[in-house]
Amino acid sequence: MQLADSLCVVSAVVLWLSTAAAAESGDAVRLRVISYNIHHGEGVDTRLELPRIAKVLLSEQPDLVALQEVDDRAARTGSVSQPAELARLTSMHVAFGGNIPLQGGRYGNAVLSRYPVQREWNRELPNVGGGEQRGVLGVEVELPGVSERLLFCSTHFDHRPAATERIQSAERVNELMREWSGPAVLAGDLNDVRGSQALQILERQWLVTNEGELPTIPVERPVRQIDFVLVRPRERWRLVECRVLSEAVASDHRAILSVLELVR
Repeated sequence: MQLADSLCVVSAVVLWLSTAAAAESGDAVRLRVISYNIHHGEGVDTRLELPRIAKVLLSEQPDLVALQEVDDRAARTGSVSQPAELARLTSMHVAFGGNIPLQGGRYGNAVLSRYPVQREWNRELPNVGGGEQRGVLGVEVELPGVSERLLFCSTHFDHRPAATERIQSAERVNELMREWSGPAVLAGDLNDVRGSQALQILERQWLVTNEGELPTIPVERPVRQIDFVLVRPRERWRLVECRVLSEAVASDHRAILSVLELVR
């Protein structure tokens, strides 16, 4: 890491920690949630730089981050544990759900959390026609002044043109929620758009946290939104802000930020 990058990351951590307490007051807890497909840390300039990913995240002082396309000790990314390294760079807690064996390691989804992870699980999603195995990673965290735990999930749906697997994955995610009665956030790369059958299925149980379209791909000049943050139950949540971040080099997706309030 360059010295300048190190100083930026350290400064961002200090600022974030000093302001975090301000979000924990009144009748609700405010949460800053990011979903980011990081393309295993490789930018559109072909440079592999996790500090650049960390800098993007820390610039927004997130409480919870859902990451997709994360390598864990795979040879192509130097056999580095990317979840552990991003946790170190951001001073956050981490969980990883590996779904595909890859070059001596694993590949999947990750979660970064300002709050300690109380419980974590990883579930496979339906695999249609021998495509890449997809999954959903869930973590439970305890929030200040909230009596029940929050479930935060990171997921990545199939990218192929046929929608069959995405539809089945959306149904599976909803099935998993039958086991959870508390507040929940689902964030990830759904590889589909608003109005698609997969999104319609999710919206039976979840509220998408942006009203108009917020394009996230292609990263240079986005025209389609396939990355989303969703919440449930809808009556427990208030939307403060939702926007796409401006960083257009660090990955092949743009990150999406939702600032939310969970009513106690």
